[in-house]
Amino acid sequence: MGRLVYVTNMSVDGYIEDAEGDFDFGPPDDDVFASTIELLRGVGTFLYGRRLYEAMSVWETDPTLAAQSRLFADFSAAWSAADKVVYSTTLDATATAASRIERRFDPAAVRELKDRATRDLMVGGADLAAQAMSAGVVDECLLYVWPASVGGGKPALPLGARHDLELADVDRFPNGVVRLRYRVPV
Repeated sequence: MGRLVYVTNMSVDGYIEDAEGDFDFGPPDDDVFASTIELLRGVGTFLYGRRLYEAMSVWETDPTLAAQSRLFADFSAAWSAADKVVYSTTLDATATAASRIERRFDPAAVRELKDRATRDLMVGGADLAAQAMSAGVVDECLLYVWPASVGGGKPALPLGARHDLELADVDRFPNGVVRLRYRVPV
């Protein structure tokens, strides 16, 4: 059985992007990137909304990215190796292998996917993660908190709903990023 893990980068004031839609909280960091790659290697399936899927699909469709560095090549390989489920009412086709489109988020189908999984699943995108958290199918939240305050934008965690979490682990990176791992109590 796999766990469903919500993973996101966020500003210290809780946003995944600012009011203009930008998410450039700080310069790229090899240590943070390497930890993300290690995480991706354990993922068998990504659950994405259309917007995040389209942004991430370049890791499989643009070979020039992998050619830029060893870390980029490792990230591309780890991302490309996993299955993708894209939740979209507007996307007609996927651009990557091992990908499929679902027209709506179905918590029962996600539970079944978790039950059959031999590796973890990762949900990405605040809107889709909010649906998954509200449905009670998220097992863990892994938040990369960047040392920047953006003052508003898209919140990393669902608004208008309470979700009690148990702190499981904290990792600190030299650039000031803190990775917080929370379990979602059953």
